[in-house]
Amino acid sequence: MTRLRRLLPLLVCTLLGGALLVLFSPGGLLRGNEPPPRPAGRSPEVYIDLGQEHLRRHPDDAATWASLGHAYLEQARGSGDTAYHGKAQGAFERSLRLSPGGIDAVIGMGALANARHDFAAGLRWGERARAAAPYRWPLYGVLTDAYLELGDYERAEASLRRMLDGRPDLASFTRVARMEHLHGHDDRARHALERAREIAASSTEYAFCLWQLGELAWSSGDARGAVAAYDRALTAEPRHAPSLAGRARALAALGRTAEALRDYAAAVARAPSYVVEYGELLEHLGDRAGARRQYAVFAAQEKLLAAGGAGDDLAVGRFEADHGDPAAAVRRLRAEWKRRQSVEVADALGWALHRAGRHAEAAGYAARAARLGGRNALFAYHRGEIERALGHPDAARAHLADALSINPHFSPGGATRARAALAESAHPA
Repeated sequence: MTRLRRLLPLLVCTLLGGALLVLFSPGGLLRGNEPPPRPAGRSPEVYIDLGQEHLRRHPDDAATWASLGHAYLEQARGSGDTAYHGKAQGAFERSLRLSPGGIDAVIGMGALANARHDFAAGLRWGERARAAAPYRWPLYGVLTDAYLELGDYERAEASLRRMLDGRPDLASFTRVARMEHLHGHDDRARHALERAREIAASSTEYAFCLWQLGELAWSSGDARGAVAAYDRALTAEPRHAPSLAGRARALAALGRTAEALRDYAAAVARAPSYVVEYGELLEHLGDRAGARRQYAVFAAQEKLLAAGGAGDDLAVGRFEADHGDPAAAVRRLRAEWKRRQSVEVADALGWALHRAGRHAEAAGYAARAARLGGRNALFAYHRGEIERALGHPDAARAHLADALSINPHFSPGGATRARAALAESAHPA
């Protein structure tokens, strides 16, 4: 199984698509360079149960350990529960001890590294898989994700083309959708996601595609269309945390506040990565104590992840810029920029610099965040506020207006501040 990152707490959480790439099937274990089978209609939980039962009887079956690791990764992606990452690592490592050249486990380690935001390691594992088995197409998903997050968009597109040439499936179509969205081609992104949805082989994959369609609708300001897509995803997978959080966000934009709070509470119960979003809505509604509780959960969660070597400097930097210490945000995000020069990190670092009072330097990163041509309301808002701080009213108005035209509800507080700034510029004191 592989996984694309949100845009992702964001994806993530970034951000991000993927599919079951290696599935357990009793009597049908993978060998050599054979492509993995794709039995239809089963959820990751079923494969986990089957794999565990098989391994109780055959503990030295390296291929099934690898398949189990991929099932854990798929479960983590669908549920938002990163505890499955540790289980996936254990399964892949066991597989590699039993069969050091096992390509499915190598690909799995790359997908796991990407899921943990260690994209340099994901790239290394992907390259190792390519050297050993260049026609095992899922490895190009690992490479595409790693290159994309490292900011090497040319190599990401080349890897994706290779993946599409070899295996035009759900995993490749969802990656095409993300790439097209980054370039501002949302109609093409929607078409790719619809193709992926049509070939989804399980309720988990189907829900994932519909969630992505919801995210695409939301990013373009279509809150009602987003709710409809999230509703369909949750019909397929009622506990799908990303769709619960997405629907909460869209319901809040439509003024359905009680339902939004209900969905956020359900989402964070399954995936704490959404606590900052939840807190920001509570803060916007005047519940500062409730917001502080959610922010405290985020801080505790990140402390635990950092202690385990899985901290997320991008997520922490964004949080510190808006709700903590902007200088600490700059330090975190400079470190992240050294590791990966993606548009997401450029935007976050530019915003942190602005919040720390370093507006001229911030403007350069804000410009870099826009370089792929995609239409991102939050990026445009950040750029508008930076230009306003620099004393460039015309540029500020243009970017703030652009943010609201892309998505008038892009964030509870940000959209309100953008409107206030535009009103102030129209009627200066």
